[in-house]
Amino acid sequence: MSEGSSPRKTGPESGTAETEGAVKRSLPGRLFNMPYLLLLTAVLCWSGNVVIGRAVYEDVPPIALGFMRWSLALLIILPFTWRRTLQDWPVIRRSLPVVLLISATGIAAFNTLVYFALNHTLALHGALLQSTIPVLIVVFSFVFFRETMTPKQLLGVGLSIVGASIIVGQGNPLALLSIQFNPGDMILMIAFCCYGVYAVFLRKRPQVHPLSFITVTFTIGVALLFPVFLLELTFGRQPSANLPTIGAVLYVACFASVLAYFCFNRGVELIGANRGGQFIHLIPVFGSLMAVFFLGEQLHWYHGVGVVFTGFGVYLAAIQKAARAR
Repeated sequence: MSEGSSPRKTGPESGTAETEGAVKRSLPGRLFNMPYLLLLTAVLCWSGNVVIGRAVYEDVPPIALGFMRWSLALLIILPFTWRRTLQDWPVIRRSLPVVLLISATGIAAFNTLVYFALNHTLALHGALLQSTIPVLIVVFSFVFFRETMTPKQLLGVGLSIVGASIIVGQGNPLALLSIQFNPGDMILMIAFCCYGVYAVFLRKRPQVHPLSFITVTFTIGVALLFPVFLLELTFGRQPSANLPTIGAVLYVACFASVLAYFCFNRGVELIGANRGGQFIHLIPVFGSLMAVFFLGEQLHWYHGVGVVFTGFGVYLAAIQKAARAR
């Protein structure tokens, strides 16, 4: 060893550091720290949720769809997460009130209310009103945590709303003024308020592994929905067992639940609720593209214009850190 050189660390500590470094350099480790890719994946998975909820509303009652969705999602992840969840439980228990709030609003209430509303309104209305979620996140961030946005980010929010409106309004945002809203739309707005609270309070989540966190929130969500599900059954509303129903439940459990919530929670953890929430404006964009590729619908000029407005707006709103009120 040359004079002045520091000795190389050996033993358990050096082995642990090398292992952690190898994990961070691995492909999953790099993806785990790419917030924009994670958030894009989440909204891509959510883009088909409203359409599927509307498509199967006659075959699957809303509470049954929500209960089966989260129950199946929990069964999928539990074999891989229960040990780590037990290890993290002491930390989770210290933050149980926040975890209960997050589970009640983002897991139990939000999706179930959306499915219930889609029994009384159109998927088009759901796509339109879903664009209000980022705005609600900004409002709730200020109300609960006094977090504000820069003028550039506010401009980005406005452009995103315009872009989503162009797509939903098929090239004429003013045409949205002629849409007749109904009680189902009011239920949607309550649902989106629940999601806004969920997204904002993610910053208060316990510092545990993301898989432990979604395991606990999914479990609480299922527990909260179970008695309401039984009540729905007593009124004779039972789900039909057919291939479209099974396919819908598999989609909302695997993609709109497990994958989407894992990616969104991690993305918000990395860049914050205000910036991460703006990606929800992309749901009408992805929904339109899905309709083109999977349903054979035609691509129109307003899709391209809406994508440009929404994409640039999300870029402006998400690229800079939100300013905090002092």
